[in-house]
Amino acid sequence: MQIENTYIEGCFILKPTMFEDERGSFFECYNQKVFKKITGLNIDFVQDNQSVSGKGVLRGLHFQTGKYEQAKLVRVIQGEVLDVAVDMRPDSKTYKQHFSIILNDQNNFQLFIPRGFAHGFITLSKSAIFGYKCDNYYHKPSESGIIYNDPDLAIDWKMDFSEIQLSGKDKKLPFLKDLKSE
Repeated sequence: MQIENTYIEGCFILKPTMFEDERGSFFECYNQKVFKKITGLNIDFVQDNQSVSGKGVLRGLHFQTGKYEQAKLVRVIQGEVLDVAVDMRPDSKTYKQHFSIILNDQNNFQLFIPRGFAHGFITLSKSAIFGYKCDNYYHKPSESGIIYNDPDLAIDWKMDFSEIQLSGKDKKLPFLKDLKSE
């Protein structure tokens, strides 16, 4: 497994070593010892989640606040998504900047997103199965988010806005500038 830094401190791309033969393929999705050795982070994942989404479904931009913040390790099991992490750490030199990456079942890349980030993804393929590990449990009263088309973030979602499907909850998310201090 290779782990690469991104231009946003604390976000890492995990690239697996693939083993393929006439039977198919195999790769190690996550190894805590390797992750800690390369990143210096000792993450204890406590919850795994999975979603299935059709083309154009955008989930995000979500985060949890306070002691319920979550670090995530995200990947695509089937299909293709554009995955986006937004730095919400006020003391960070990349505050309000975002990082995006194509995750799919061909490259098998994963993105590690530390605490203090908003996260979202859009399904680019006909459908996608998306999985992620979290280092903290979901806590409904601490959930928050930012509207996907916030002009201050200027995220290119690789899809026309008319094709994007949002949940009712995500349609009502605030702009970053309108978030209340947590």
